[in-house]
Amino acid sequence: MDDDRVTRRRVAADEVRRANRGWWDADADDYQAEHGAFLGDVDFVWCPEGLREADARLLGELAGRRVLEVGCGAASCSRWLATQGARPVAVDLSAGMLRHAAQAAARSGVRVPLVQADALALPFADAAFDTACTAFGAVPFVEDSAALMREVHRVLRPGGRWVFSVTHPMRWIFLDDPGEGGLTAVHSYFDTQPYVEQDERGVATYVEQHRTLGDRVRELVGAGFRLVDLVEPEWPAGHKGVWGQWSPLRGRLFPGTAIFVADKPGP
Repeated sequence: MDDDRVTRRRVAADEVRRANRGWWDADADDYQAEHGAFLGDVDFVWCPEGLREADARLLGELAGRRVLEVGCGAASCSRWLATQGARPVAVDLSAGMLRHAAQAAARSGVRVPLVQADALALPFADAAFDTACTAFGAVPFVEDSAALMREVHRVLRPGGRWVFSVTHPMRWIFLDDPGEGGLTAVHSYFDTQPYVEQDERGVATYVEQHRTLGDRVRELVGAGFRLVDLVEPEWPAGHKGVWGQWSPLRGRLFPGTAIFVADKPGP
């Protein structure tokens, strides 16, 4: 992409929403063609490092639990949750991604409720869910992620758990390059202006937000959560896959994913 089409700048919330909904609607087919086999139709993969919920058990007990997947994409995680006895609901802003979710449900025979909604205005009652989760969904793509934390807190019951994975904040120091070019620091860690791709008119077509580790902790605590764990998956031996800027070269040197595990304090 031309250099003048890529920048870092502040983007208003409405432009962010339009850009990312349009991007994921248009890119859904290509995304699933490239990553669908890795993610599976019925599997819960937290990150490009390949950490699975079946092994990590970050969500805790699942049987009988009401689980909200925020930013579900093709909803492979929700379908896996259903096979574990959970009662999941999968939410995404993108109709294109939900179309793939419906197709995967037909292929697998595992169906879960699919809801098209904005993560900043979840159409559910207070304390409607026992658990909420997302693997790289919603959190990096909204302008006000602190508000997203408050909205998830609202729909969780006391004692509920919220787990989400995002690009590790330190990755924002480097170029989005899986090779040698991605090993040199070029950006300030403290510059939280989002990464923006834009058209010839300067209108954003894709926006991804950067927050520092401290920012994420403050968002969670400010929303009323208690941070339980921060998981930084190591790149596993023998994993030779490349996913965007994730690669064995970079993965053996510094983390690519951060998984935040938080609870809503009970009575």
